[in-house]
Parts: sequence; structure tokens; C-alpha cells
Amino acid sequence: MRRLLRLLKIASIVFRYGLDEIVLSGFRHPWLRRLNRVLTFGRPLARPRGERLRLALESLGPIFVKFGQVLSTRRDLLPPDIADELAKLQDKVPPFDSAVAVAIIERAFGKPIDVLFASFERKPVASASIAQVHFATLPAAQGGAEVAVKVLRPGMHKVIEEDLALMHTMAALVDRLWREGRRLKPREVVAEFDKYLHDELDLTREAANAAQLRRNMASLDLVLIPEMYWDLCRSNVIVMQRMHGVPIGHLDVLRAAGVDFKQLAKAGVDIFFTQVFRDGFFHADMHPGNIMVSLQPDTFGRYIALDFGIVGTLSDFDKDYLAQNFIAFFRRDYKRVAELHVESGWVPADARIDELEAAVRSVCEPQFARPLKDISLGQVLMRLFQVSRRFKVEIQPQLVLLQKTLLNIEGLGRQLDPELDLWTTAQPFLEKWMKSQVGWPAFRDKLKNESSRYAQYLPELPRLLHQALQQQARGARDDALLRDLLQEQRRTNRLLQTLMAFVLGFIVAVLLLGALDDRWLHSLF
Repeated sequence: MRRLLRLLKIASIVFRYGLDEIVLSGFRHPWLRRLNRVLTFGRPLARPRGERLRLALESLGPIFVKFGQVLSTRRDLLPPDIADELAKLQDKVPPFDSAVAVAIIERAFGKPIDVLFASFERKPVASASIAQVHFATLPAAQGGAEVAVKVLRPGMHKVIEEDLALMHTMAALVDRLWREGRRLKPREVVAEFDKYLHDELDLTREAANAAQLRRNMASLDLVLIPEMYWDLCRSNVIVMQRMHGVPIGHLDVLRAAGVDFKQLAKAGVDIFFTQVFRDGFFHADMHPGNIMVSLQPDTFGRYIALDFGIVGTLSDFDKDYLAQNFIAFFRRDYKRVAELHVESGWVPADARIDELEAAVRSVCEPQFARPLKDISLGQVLMRLFQVSRRFKVEIQPQLVLLQKTLLNIEGLGRQLDPELDLWTTAQPFLEKWMKSQVGWPAFRDKLKNESSRYAQYLPELPRLLHQALQQQARGARDDALLRDLLQEQRRTNRLLQTLMAFVLGFIVAVLLLGALDDRWLHSLF
């Protein structure tokens, strides 16, 4: 009954904002199109379709808002107007009761809140669709540090499972009935969202992500990441170092404090490319709500990163492929870009290199030697995805988060320094990284990193070699025995075939003679 009521509510919101008109207009069946004309007759649907979809998702609640945010990153699947509108979704929801938050914390640690903390602010400082945050202070015996306590919303697992079940059902219907369903891949998109959402529901995973990023960024001196208090981390509650800073969106406050915006913009690019290409592990939710700037004297002007529920990872192959693509772009070597797409298997092997080269050139060439204020990476990516569809490029799932983060970097750069030349800023970093990956220095470093393994393998090498030779010899004997058996089987088969032919011939001859003279046949038997 609860699912039925939820479905009815969804249906009413869909009808109120005219989403049925968007969906039914793409159905294959003529009678569904006629139904669409009947349903939309007389209804005021003056707002653009993207705006109507955004408002509908906001009305459906935080889970659908989160889905819209994830969907907005898939510009390879969505029309530009819808993708731009979904990018405006804000993950701000009313906080839940502080008494409930306290009860969750006490149940998680089995202690009263007054024992866990010297002070605890009942009013949350931030509230989102998945969790909310309270400030607190640890007891003096534990150092008395200021901390932030993140608490998972109660009942989230149950609500999410019910809404996800409905999403999977709707995705299957869209895939089956809608004309654009196969290209939009609704099942894959919902499955991707399912994974992200379940990852965010485990707050210990977020704490582990933060610890990894903190360790990776320790030597960079450009970004601060809160330390986790592992004794106070559970799947539904985590306690971390409280960070003091000004939200990146408060430009007037930062300007008045004397923050160098040009340096801040450059540092943001350095952080992004370091996380992606050096570490292959990057913060994938870098919207302004998760970024602050420190004004403390000892860390003045550094970024402060928050909320590590979503991170991206790249393999060595992905990093090498992306770096080569970026460098080819910077050098305007569009033929190499086309060749890389074919070599990686993203484009069918029979694709025309010269045609793909010309298509990429038409998208990227106008963007060079222009400040960031005159470049829209979103538009560039959209044009590239349009080219990709023409050449049947397979969009790689592991790069979707990278695309989302790159768009966040674009927005951040526009705020801080509209004159920033992203290409010029990033090119030296990428060329230095590529030099570290090829040639003698790279070989020496890799050999050094693998030396501990070699020390383990070398003493075992004679025994392993002896075993390999034994297996090879045993395999050769087995192959010879198999050949003999197959040869014997073939001789036996030939003998059986000859015998069967003789028997069949004898039977045919007897039947023919019997047909000519029945008395002869009776005398024979």
C-alpha cells in the first residue's frame, strides 16, 4: 500500500508538471502519441521542459534531487537544455529533529551524548539529502578538539530501497517503450545512481575516502582535508576535525580578507590535475557547497575540501590515455587524438581516422588562445559527445565522474579568475607528468618500486623455472598421448564405417533379391 501511494504521488507530480508530455512525445506507438495530444490539450505548459523536470524532481524529494544531480553529469545522454537545468538542482533539505540525531549518536556508540562530547550543538550547521552535520567539542581527556559530527538521516535505507525499486521499474518501461530509450540507457543510468547512493549511505566509506585524500595531498600544501577520529566512526555516524573557513561562494568576504583569486584559481587546477594524473583518486563532488577557503594565518588562502561521499578512481591505462589526449589537444595534434580513440577501443576499428580528426578539430580549434570567461567546457564536452555519437564512441563509465568534476572546476574558475587560461595552466603539469611516466627515469622509479617484490621472487626463481619445465614436459607427453589416442580413434572409426557399409550393402542386396523372388528369401531364412 505504501508503494502504491508513493507511485500515485509520483504520477500526480508527473502530470502537474507535464512530464507525461515529454515522455509520450517520444513513444513509437501512434495511439500513444494521440493520447499525448489529448492529455496536453488545455493544460498550461508554458515553462521549458528542462525547468519542468527540475521542479518535478524537487517536489519528489531528496532522493530524486540526488538522482537529478547524477543525471546532469551525463551530458552524453541528455539534450543540452535538460542537462543545464538539472545542474541547477540544490541538495538543500530541511534538517531532521536534533533529538533524533542525538539518539542515533548515542545508539551508535552506546554512550550518552554528554559523555561522548564536552559540548554538542543541537542546531545542525548543514543539512543535505543523506545526512546532517553538528558541531561539537571532544572531552578534555581526548584533547578537547573541535569536531564536526555527521549523522545519517534516519530511515534512509528503507526510503531509498523503495524509491530505487520504482526507478528501476520506470527505467525498464522507458527502455522498452520510448523511442530514445536505447540511446539514453535508462537502466544503466539508474544502476549507476544505485551504486553511488549506496556508497554514500556508508559513512565509514566517506571517512576512508577522506583519509586517503588527506594522505595524498599532504605534500602539496594547497588543500586542507579534515582528519577522521576513527574511534568515533560508524556506518551511520562519523566524527571529523572541524574546519574553519569561508565558503568559496562568499567572494566579497574573501576579497576583503586579501585572498589572491588568481593564485587560488591556479591552485584549483593544480589540485585537480594532481589528484587525477598523479594519484588516480580524486574528489568528485567539488561544487561550491563543498569547498571553503582558510583565513587562518598559518594556512591562509588554502582550499578546504568537505564531503567525500563521492570519489573517482582511474587506472594507469585511463591516466595514460587521458594525459596523451590532453597533450595532443594542447599541441593541436587532432590526428593523434583520433588515433588514441581507435587504439583504446572506444571507436570501432573501421572508423575513418581523417573524418574523426576533422570532427575533433572543428570542436576544439576555436577554443584555443581564449580566456576561460570565453570558453564553456560544458559546450565543448557537449559538442564532443555529439561527435562521439556519430562515430559510435562508447562513453566510459569511469570517466563520467571526471567529466562532472571538470565542469565543477570550470565553474570555480569562472568565479575566481575569468581570465584564467586553463590550457596554458595545465599544459606544463601534464608534460612534466608524462616525462615521469616514460624514458629512463620512469623505468628507474618503477624498478625501485618493484624491488621489494623482486627480492621475494628471485630466490624462488629456480624452483619456479623447474616446475614450469616439468609442466611443459608433462604437457608435451600428454599432447603426444592425445595424438596417439586420436589417431587410434580415427582408425577405429574407419573400420566401423567399412563394417557398417558392408552390413548395409548386404541388407540392401538381400531385400532386392527378395523382391525379385520371394521363395528365395524364404529359403534363405
